[in-house]
Amino acid sequence: MTNSTTRGSWGSRIGFILAAAGSAVGLGAIWKFPYVAGANGGGVFLLVYLACVFSVGVVMLLAEMMIGRTAKKSATSAYRALGKGYWHVAGWLSVLGVFLILGFYCVVGGWTIAYIVQTIQGTVLTTDAKVLSDTFTHFIANPTSSLIYTALFMIITAVIVIAGVQAGIERICKILMPALFVLMMVMVWRSLTLPGAIEGVMYFITPDWSKLSIKMVLDALGLAVFSLSVGAGLMVAYGSYLSPETKVVNAGLWIAGLATMASVLAGLMILPAVFAFDVDPAAGPGLTFITMPALFAQMAGGQVLALIFFCLLLFAAVTSSISILEPVVAFLIDEYGMDRKIATILVAIVNYIVLGIPAALSFGGGMESFTIFGKTPFDAMDFMASNVLMPLGGMFAATFVGWRVWPQIKTILAGEVPGAVQKVYWLLAAIVSPVLIAIVAVMTIKGS
Repeated sequence: MTNSTTRGSWGSRIGFILAAAGSAVGLGAIWKFPYVAGANGGGVFLLVYLACVFSVGVVMLLAEMMIGRTAKKSATSAYRALGKGYWHVAGWLSVLGVFLILGFYCVVGGWTIAYIVQTIQGTVLTTDAKVLSDTFTHFIANPTSSLIYTALFMIITAVIVIAGVQAGIERICKILMPALFVLMMVMVWRSLTLPGAIEGVMYFITPDWSKLSIKMVLDALGLAVFSLSVGAGLMVAYGSYLSPETKVVNAGLWIAGLATMASVLAGLMILPAVFAFDVDPAAGPGLTFITMPALFAQMAGGQVLALIFFCLLLFAAVTSSISILEPVVAFLIDEYGMDRKIATILVAIVNYIVLGIPAALSFGGGMESFTIFGKTPFDAMDFMASNVLMPLGGMFAATFVGWRVWPQIKTILAGEVPGAVQKVYWLLAAIVSPVLIAIVAVMTIKGS
């Protein structure tokens, strides 16, 4: 067996933590969390969100990490090796989920590259929201530019994964993750120095107890689990590269802490600026590509700040996309003994043709009128992966740990936490987490 088909390993504990945190700190942490937190009670939502992250979220994160570390294989191979019967189906669902996510995520990653280019050219900064909205709409509806930038982002992702676990993923995350946090703190400082910024801070952190409800708690739980990249088999793949000496619980808490810090920094970066210029808070692409450029146009040094903002978006997108591609590549290496380079190129090309092109053309270029259950290809991929496959993957992982491989998992935990904590972990993994995630998934699907 050649070096390119042997399993990789992390070069250091900090390298693994930064790579895993990079997987969690994606575009959703920046363009979704601030709006959702503010609209759901501010400080109340934050408290509930933190409780969800460091209970159910961490439990499911550790479950995937420990499955990977125990089996030393990617999701499908790990479930087959450790379980009996049809458990390997859970791994196949994970592979399908990340394959779908990769298809539409590279489209959005391409948008960030395009806006870096346009920011340098000085063509996206204006206070006219209609002009910005039209600019964004025309850009994503242009099939040529959409396909080119999607392909460019896919190539960047593939090149990093081809280099391997240590030389590629770990090395780039050791650079991009510290850079991401530095850029976010620069943006937070600038945002907090704006006149009227305190209103945005208060909107973000002041508890509105009237918003406390079962639905809000479930929304916080869903966001907490999603923000830790749980359910797609990403952490099974990353966990499979861990050494037996790595303290899994400690590493998991660090990962959750860094992911949460990024979400909070995003809130302090965006909401004060939004309120300082009296703009309605929004979520998603509208906030990133329309609202924020309008705000930068009103600030001193706006072009530099816009460039910093879109660079940090790109860093977040890249550290997430490599974690999305890696499980599929690891699957081909483990299941079929493929060379890493060949596996990566194959996945990238097939994904781009089968999913990337339809996702990129969902906003113009011929496929915007093509729908799947009333959704464009882009939205259908997002919905299926985020609301069906990821929740199922998370439920399977937690149930698998609690009911199928608990003796092996207990051995790992015994060297790290007291017996009482082990019992609480089992209860959360085997019973509480699967039930709560099932409820969140059903509510999300019914409300869509």
